[in-house]
Parts: sequence; C-alpha cells; structure tokens
Amino acid sequence: MSLCVCGSNIKSEDCCVPLHAGKPAPTALALMRARYAAYATKNIDYVEKTCTEKLRKEFNRLDAERYADEAEWIGLEILRTVDGGMDDETGQVEFMTHYKYQNQTLRQHELASFCRINGEWVYCDYEINPKKMPVVNSHQVGRNDPCPCGSQKKYKKCCG
Repeated sequence: MSLCVCGSNIKSEDCCVPLHAGKPAPTALALMRARYAAYATKNIDYVEKTCTEKLRKEFNRLDAERYADEAEWIGLEILRTVDGGMDDETGQVEFMTHYKYQNQTLRQHELASFCRINGEWVYCDYEINPKKMPVVNSHQVGRNDPCPCGSQKKYKKCCG
C-alpha cells in the first residue's frame, strides 16, 4: 500500500482514508492533514464537510474543485501546532502547502484554527500569510511519546 499524500509517512489506509470515510479526526493536526489529502485527492465533499457552518456558507465549491483539479500537490509542511490534542477543545496548525499551478511552483502559508463542535474537530478560521505566532507555553512532545496526530505511533516515526 502507498503512503498517505499528507506526508505523515503512514499508509493511506491507516491515516487519512478512514477520516475521509467518516471516522472523526482525533486531533486538529489529523484533521489538517486529512483536509490537505482531500484537496490532493479531489475529495471536495470532505473539505466542505469539515468546515464550521459559517465557513460552509462562505465556501465556493466551484473554486475549490477547480483549485484541486488544476493544482499538482507537492507536499504539506507542518510548521507548528498549538493545542488541538485529544483532550483540547481548540487548536491551531501553522502549515505550508507546496504545489504547482499553471507551470509555477507555489506555496501557501496558513494559520488554521480548529475547534470541536459536538465532540468533532472542524476547521473554524484561518489566516493566510500569518505574522509569526506568539510563543506560548504548551506541552512539548518527546521523540518517544505518542504522536499528537492520533496515529498511535511514536512521534519520531510519524510527524516528528
């Protein structure tokens, strides 16, 4: 089986595919990876479904489909996470997507905010090209700790 397009170094069937099939994301980071994978695999239903109601009202499906179809997805780079763990109610993931579009290699820098609604993580806000995030005191994940993305692998073998 092939590795997931989200860059987690986990097999697709053990990473984003179950989330796309309806399994709730265990963490904000897992949802972020699954949303990227949904764009890369042209699963716009998942992208739309995992937004808050407010963002779904603003969602332009035709633009999202065209963006997913015309871009060649190169990779997802996770820059930083704040909260968003299994016991949190909110979280942020700062990331960079790399892709080719109209013969140009591009990247998009985003700070995504996530929240739980009825116990499930959803994408609730974003900032494109964010200013540097403030330093906050948060739990540091050790190399041999379980990965906060919910994969049940050691951090060093997963997102580390």
